[in-house]
Amino acid sequence: MTTAVIYSNSNQECERIGMLLRSISTEFHEYVLGNHFTQQQFQMEFGSDATYPQVAIGNKHIGNMKDTLHYLGSIGYDKH
Repeated sequence: MTTAVIYSNSNQECERIGMLLRSISTEFHEYVLGNHFTQQQFQMEFGSDATYPQVAIGNKHIGNMKDTLHYLGSIGYDKH
């Protein structure tokens, strides 16, 4: 799998998605609110209704945690 990017606000779901990506040996970069981007930049990029985390894999924006779990399942990675 190609490198993933997590846009995080350090909440529990962000930590969980990082653990999931590590468990399937996926390299990822984590960008953290306040360190790498502002809330305004996040909303401009993903929309005002977007939740944390937001995940991109390669050049493809996947979405939030639920979207990422669905995507990984659809390409054959076990969610557990």
